[in-house]
Amino acid sequence: MFDKITKKNWLFYAIKNYNVPNLDTEQEFYEDVKRFKYLKRLFRRYEVHNDLQGRLILNHIIVIYNVFGIEAANRMIWFKIDEEHYHYLKPFLIFLNYLDVSDKVEVKMDQNIINVLRNI
Repeated sequence: MFDKITKKNWLFYAIKNYNVPNLDTEQEFYEDVKRFKYLKRLFRRYEVHNDLQGRLILNHIIVIYNVFGIEAANRMIWFKIDEEHYHYLKPFLIFLNYLDVSDKVEVKMDQNIINVLRNI
């Protein structure tokens, strides 16, 4: 069913891979799913206003990977983030060891983000 993630099955894939044993409400799940939208917004903000909220981006990514697991989160995040922002996403994932340097070699990395992450 999940050989390929589509707009129609993305949410089902997220539900299947959501791993929070002490989940109190359905609302918590939807709050975690919204983090993908927040990342898109933060990348757009950086693109338009050159305002990089690096630590906030890191926090959202860490939560996503903690609740969905590395393999599922990788599939989901590359699907949800716009392709024109891949070069913003990749340095964060490599910095957090969620993506190997040899993966997504066709995606160039934003040098400013690399410099910011080196100083953290």
